[in-house]
Amino acid sequence: MSVSLCLFTADLRLHDNPVLAAAVRDSEQVVPLFVVDDGVRAAGFDVPNRRAFLADCLADLDAGLRQRGGRLVVRCGPVVREVCALAAETGAQQVHVAAGSSAYARRREERLAAALTAQGCDLRVHEAVATVVAPGAHVPQDGDHFAVFTPYFRRWQGAAIRGLAPVPRRIDVPAGVASAPLPERTAVAGVSPGLGNGGEREARSRLAAWLPDGLIHYADHQAELAADATSRLSAHLHFGSLSATELVHRARAMDGAGADAFVRQLAWRDFHHQVLAARPRSASVDYRPRQDRWRRAEREVQAWRDGRTGYPVIDAAMRQLRYEGWLPGRARLLAASFLTKTLYLDWRTGARHFLDLLVDGDVANNQLNWQWAAGTGTDTRPNRVLNPVVQAKRHDPHGAYVRRWVPELSALDGPAIHEPWKLPAPERARFDYPHPLVQLADGLRRFQRARSRG
Repeated sequence: MSVSLCLFTADLRLHDNPVLAAAVRDSEQVVPLFVVDDGVRAAGFDVPNRRAFLADCLADLDAGLRQRGGRLVVRCGPVVREVCALAAETGAQQVHVAAGSSAYARRREERLAAALTAQGCDLRVHEAVATVVAPGAHVPQDGDHFAVFTPYFRRWQGAAIRGLAPVPRRIDVPAGVASAPLPERTAVAGVSPGLGNGGEREARSRLAAWLPDGLIHYADHQAELAADATSRLSAHLHFGSLSATELVHRARAMDGAGADAFVRQLAWRDFHHQVLAARPRSASVDYRPRQDRWRRAEREVQAWRDGRTGYPVIDAAMRQLRYEGWLPGRARLLAASFLTKTLYLDWRTGARHFLDLLVDGDVANNQLNWQWAAGTGTDTRPNRVLNPVVQAKRHDPHGAYVRRWVPELSALDGPAIHEPWKLPAPERARFDYPHPLVQLADGLRRFQRARSRG
């Protein structure tokens, strides 16, 4: 009887999973496998919020497989060792896996292919599972990837995307295959108190609730900090409990400005994956070096991490990040611009803090968005500086977002909520809130001088 392994990575779902669909189609029996990867832990990406969300995803995936006669097999250790051992144990002829775009994922695929070939087993790597368009599917005439989003987006919009893979009706797992226990969310310490639930059922429920009204108004409200109008699906896309390709199909079917804006955000996600695939070192090295001599100021870094910078919208963002393990895109951009350009501190410091907390933190989008904000990435205006007060008045005009996350300022109204330092001294003394770390004009001059030297 023919056997295949379906190695789940960032595709923890049954709906529109080409990896699982191909394994079921090509073999009489399938072993759905997830390996708790020692390499991920060693690289520093195994943090509490993502570990807890992953536990939810695996439990839900196992439940869905059991409804179809199967189950999830969990093994712990180096991926190549565990996959090869299970392939030998079950006599599997093929291993199916989704293609990755990070350097780590690509090295893993290369080592896995070599080891499986040596024992007479084939590795089938499926493209466009985690992304809508595979990272290397479209390249400019003069290079191996697009370095600017707009021309990439034009090509991306015209690309034919694959149809949705069918959900298997039944999955027959060979008898006697041993499994480690499923990870449990309750066993994870240090999880953000407001972290959302993971898993495909949660993802599809959230999508169904948001899509009818949220997509229609997305273009108008996505940047409004207090509106909480984004889809909050980014963590599900990161873990693959929801398919980006399915989202594009469904958004395009609805049409309209909101759908167009939402699809554009999914294209940005693909854009970063294709940059990382072509330039793996951009995870830690400036994509476009600016000869920055970043300041060292641990006290300021810690104040930024703690949400005590003296700029309410920045502090609100940093406190939401710690409490929820998630941030809307506008808040991420403001926090990153403030650290890198107003304080002139290394983007890698901020990117590491985000990766420590963000449930959707991945190498491609986190690192390259940070570089974009710092002006060392793909931004065509690398020296733009976002003024946090101007941005707060534009995207949180009534101060509702600030009051939600900076309760010591909740009694303030009007312009004072965004500029409490302008209050008379006796009134300021009533609030346990710090003075700004730096005056915005001073920070701007410092940044401009530094970049002009470069």
